[in-house]
Amino acid sequence: MMTPDPGRQTLLILGASGDLTARLLLPGLAALLATPDAPDLSLVGAGMEDWDDQRWRRRVHDSFATAAGGSARPAAVADQARYLRADVTQEQELRRLLDSCPGRVVIYFALPPAVTVAACAALRGAELRPGTRLVLEKPFGTDAAGARALNEMLARLVPEDQIHRVDHFLGKSTVLNILGLRFANRIFEPVLNNAHVAGVDIVFDEDLALEGRAGYYDHAGALRDMVQSHLLQVMALLAMEAPPSLDARELRDRKAEVLRATRLWDDDPAVTSRRARYTAGTIGDRRLPAYADEPGVEAARQTETLAEIVLAVDNWRWAGVPFRLRSGKALAGRRKEAVVTFRQPPHVPDGLRGYEQPDRLRIGFGPDQVRLDVNVNGPDDPYVIDPVTLSADFGPGELPPYGEVLRGVFDGDPTLSVRGDTAEQCWRIVEPVLTSWQGGAVPLLEYPAGSAGPGDSLVS
Repeated sequence: MMTPDPGRQTLLILGASGDLTARLLLPGLAALLATPDAPDLSLVGAGMEDWDDQRWRRRVHDSFATAAGGSARPAAVADQARYLRADVTQEQELRRLLDSCPGRVVIYFALPPAVTVAACAALRGAELRPGTRLVLEKPFGTDAAGARALNEMLARLVPEDQIHRVDHFLGKSTVLNILGLRFANRIFEPVLNNAHVAGVDIVFDEDLALEGRAGYYDHAGALRDMVQSHLLQVMALLAMEAPPSLDARELRDRKAEVLRATRLWDDDPAVTSRRARYTAGTIGDRRLPAYADEPGVEAARQTETLAEIVLAVDNWRWAGVPFRLRSGKALAGRRKEAVVTFRQPPHVPDGLRGYEQPDRLRIGFGPDQVRLDVNVNGPDDPYVIDPVTLSADFGPGELPPYGEVLRGVFDGDPTLSVRGDTAEQCWRIVEPVLTSWQGGAVPLLEYPAGSAGPGDSLVS
């Protein structure tokens, strides 16, 4: 085994030839390497493809070119990158890979979920160096039992604080934007409770369709892919109590408290959940086939491309407030935001006319901005109420989301990663819905690609 160098780290990417690596992981790494405090890093890629170092280096250079900004440091790492062909589900192959990595090793599982589980099982027989960190992409299991089994397997490999479950949707800037808005503003925090809030909507609607991802998406669907992971994490940030500090343990403890208190509204999936998939339609100048006709899709599986659920948070602050979560593909427009809708005032004085819309606080996730919809006296007739919107942009942050995630990994900071217990809680929350859908209790609706989705949405 290679002698560890405590000042040097190796990023070992399992699944180096995949789309995730080229499209997201390597550009994020390039942005991180271009910063002044970039880690001293070696890069090793591994996979089943019969590549050599030169082909791997071309891929790294091509991906780095989109994000490096002309810095020499990413180019130097790309020039020295190495590729090893290996079956990462085999113990001996993993031993060979680890022996080739200098310094502390960060193993990034850029693999399909089932292959990740097999690779983790094979690692049990390999000798991991002290300080080895494991980085996993969602989904973390396919149900509550699977998440629990995966956590037990990972715990036999390394301590929990060396396991980084990636949720790139929660890059550091997004997390801090939400926390800063909530806890550094006396205007908002006193009214974010059930006395003043009528409901909360967390929406991630896309105008993108399947985009060639049938191999993963048709086995996951919108509920598993987005709602049980990204959107529940955002909900936890919006609903949690103020932590004493931004220490990783304290922040993640507060998120865990919220998720433990969360359940399906009225405990009735048939009423408080909805699923649908897109049919043929047009978005802009793109003519899209029906989801069931997309290459690689098994129509009989009835995978949903839009999912909605309504949740209750049973604690003192939020009891009685519905949290509505929705994610959909191939919709008319992009909508990525959390919306806090406030209760109507107890009385609008006689003589003021035109009050229709409640006040709303909107937190956008692309672009990152905050908007406040409020009611004011109109410019012409002061007795007529008009809605106006006050808005401000959040700072974009120094790094893209994957760069922020990787910085936390290399620094040994798990703040942006999903802790094992919260991963299990997220599956617990959605499991009644999954069971109901699989049993056919909730019909699979349809909506044309390029539409606003099926009618009678649960979200506002």
